Amino acid sequence: MIAEACVYERPVGLTAAPTHYCPGCTHGIAHRLTAEVLEELGILGCTIGVASVGCSVFAYNYIACDFVGAAHGRAPAVATGLKRVLPDRIIFTYQGDGDLASIGLGEVLHAAARGELITVLFINNAIYGMTGGQMAPTSPAGMVTTSSPGGRDPQLMGHPVRVCELVAQMDGAVYVARRSLHNPAEIRKAKKALRTAFECQLAGRGFALVELLSTCPTNWGMTPVDALRWVEERMIPVFPLGEFKGGER
Repeated sequence: MIAEACVYERPVGLTAAPTHYCPGCTHGIAHRLTAEVLEELGILGCTIGVASVGCSVFAYNYIACDFVGAAHGRAPAVATGLKRVLPDRIIFTYQGDGDLASIGLGEVLHAAARGELITVLFINNAIYGMTGGQMAPTSPAGMVTTSSPGGRDPQLMGHPVRVCELVAQMDGAVYVARRSLHNPAEIRKAKKALRTAFECQLAGRGFALVELLSTCPTNWGMTPVDALRWVEERMIPVFPLGEFKGGER
């Protein structure tokens, strides 16, 4: 009975396209959770996703809803335009840390300040994955990357940016949460956060953002198992999990 309960089928909202992600990357988990939530809420057919620049640019190949591609960092602006001209659609962005926390930081903060009725999914793997593993705004202190081979030195390179803590200060943001994808218990919490974020949009409440701590075994130079452990031991102390607005911490 236990074995049968653990066998999952591909959700309707997820296509059968072979993955392009590296072994151990948790983008696939985030895609699956998103597809499940859209399906369970009955909004798959009226949802438009906005794909960003980076490893997740091909999100439109996997999640079975309409998609629009946005220039680097501009996904919240594109989502804003879509929602304003198509108010009956559910609009979400799917962005990595390089796209959202670097060139797109101003975009997401202003969308939150305006209280745009969109949902932002923020995948934080603490590094630039697509372009070869350079230091990202979210790289923890001491992290070795191709552009910080001696480890990130906060005195020289600054401190990591905590997006949830910034966005939660915006009056227009109604739900802000950070979850992780490093074990089954946290994955279940991540799905609940995604569902809450989309429900905020369905109820017309306002801007919602969910950050998901993710892995990049290839650019971290780790095995997939070690990468999951690194999320727990090195990322969560820097990026504490919880609901920063619209829920309990």
